[in-house]
Amino acid sequence: MFSLKNIYKKLIYIIFVKHLEKSAKMTSEQKKALLLLKSVIFHYHGLDEDEKSMLEQTAKELDAYEELEWANNFVSEDYYTAFERSRAYLNEVVSPLDNETKLSYLKTVWNANMAKGYISEIEATALLKLAKDWHIQKELIQFVRNRD
Repeated sequence: MFSLKNIYKKLIYIIFVKHLEKSAKMTSEQKKALLLLKSVIFHYHGLDEDEKSMLEQTAKELDAYEELEWANNFVSEDYYTAFERSRAYLNEVVSPLDNETKLSYLKTVWNANMAKGYISEIEATALLKLAKDWHIQKELIQFVRNRD
């Protein structure tokens, strides 16, 4: 049976795959950064099966199983400080990248959250904090506003 939610999930997946095709030349550090970003946001409310599956699918598409394991271990070291530790790591690794790439990472995570049906206030706030750190807050807000 086709539901609107399933159709939306498929559409987001197709968009994500297109993004990955452009990102085929990602370094191991960039793969770690993207998977860490996704993992830490997904862990905000506890990692559910859909989110775990999305992370595994991303690792498969990027050929980044080791990087996913690293990201999940990084988060699980201390869930309470995971975002701030991730933020420091991501600022070091992602900040030197061009704005289009930085924004694509945030869009990927935003879209993944929307594919599961929602994005919570705390998840959105975390992505906005990173966008501010990376000097692309305006671009992320514009992306979010133009989604509807």
